[in-house]
Amino acid sequence: MDFALDSEHQLFRERFRAFANEVVAPRAAEIDRTGEFPWDVINAAAELGLLGVPIPEEYGGVGADGLAFALLIEEIAGACGSTALTIAAHTGLVCVPLLMFGNEEQKRRYLTPLAEGKMLGAFGLTEPQAGSDAGATRTAAVRDGNEFVINGQKVFTTNGSIAGVIIVTAVTDPEAGRRGISNLIVPADAPGVSFGQDQEKMGLHGSVTSQVYFQDCRVPVENLLGRPGEGFKQFLQVLDGGRIGIGAMSVGIAQAALRAARNYALEREQFGQRIADFQAISFMLADMATQLEAARWLVYRAAWLKDRGLPHTTEAAMAKLFASEAAERICHKAIQIHGGYGYTTEYPVERYYRDVRLTEIGEGTSEIQRLVIARRLLAEA
Repeated sequence: MDFALDSEHQLFRERFRAFANEVVAPRAAEIDRTGEFPWDVINAAAELGLLGVPIPEEYGGVGADGLAFALLIEEIAGACGSTALTIAAHTGLVCVPLLMFGNEEQKRRYLTPLAEGKMLGAFGLTEPQAGSDAGATRTAAVRDGNEFVINGQKVFTTNGSIAGVIIVTAVTDPEAGRRGISNLIVPADAPGVSFGQDQEKMGLHGSVTSQVYFQDCRVPVENLLGRPGEGFKQFLQVLDGGRIGIGAMSVGIAQAALRAARNYALEREQFGQRIADFQAISFMLADMATQLEAARWLVYRAAWLKDRGLPHTTEAAMAKLFASEAAERICHKAIQIHGGYGYTTEYPVERYYRDVRLTEIGEGTSEIQRLVIARRLLAEA
């Protein structure tokens, strides 16, 4: 067993951290305040290849592994949750499934420009009636000659209205239940695609969250991802990886909150001494640090398993569940340590708290993660 990053991953971390500190962090507060999408930051990330870290070089990526991608999301999230979510959704939910299930033509036409950062990708899964129950998809794709005609609606689509391409889950065989769901590659500018008003959120203000509508949208049958009816199975595999990404995002935000709380506790004085010297505060910091380390290694282990082609569904769910809930507690305590100042926008901990709240919901709620873990645990009995 080896609990140290090898030299290659250490170099990746240093590179990602430098980008986060020098490019992402200086813009984070403004992005949160204005709700502006940070195209300048995303374009800078694209120039460095950060929008295709786990994608092979032949398709425009860096050719690194899933652990390197987790390190990227962790470091970016520590600077700006919105930017981290944008990259995580683009890479993990669009580039990776194209790599896993796409044919050579689809990879050349869509994956390469996505990995190179020439456009962003979005994954249209959630619907008004199909959230945790993703198999209840109502968006339909009816074959008409050499085309599929898509009708339906998606909500909570990260990167939706700014994407160049959207992978859309749709029912292609209504009689087959979950086995009748397929994934289709839909150019965002295809006739029949439209967007509602981007949704305003509690946090992650710089991440675009869209309603997407499909009205008689036609795409060629060549845009089917994999074989018909494999969509449900495909997105379950995709979500395993996506949960590792959300776990990494949780770790990054929690790390930033812990760092801010520690620094404040060392500087703030009350009753004639630093508040860090009070046992109540020092014990909070100790608990925060312990939970953070446990979360980090659960995430790294899940990524390690995935990189080796080993089963990781349970481990990804555990990592996402524990890391997101631990991060929420850490951000909560960071505000508490700051006292009244923590509730103001003068300090970043209130932003961390708002941003981290999504991690217990996106890519499957904590309740869904517990369901995944419990089902697999009980199946072993």
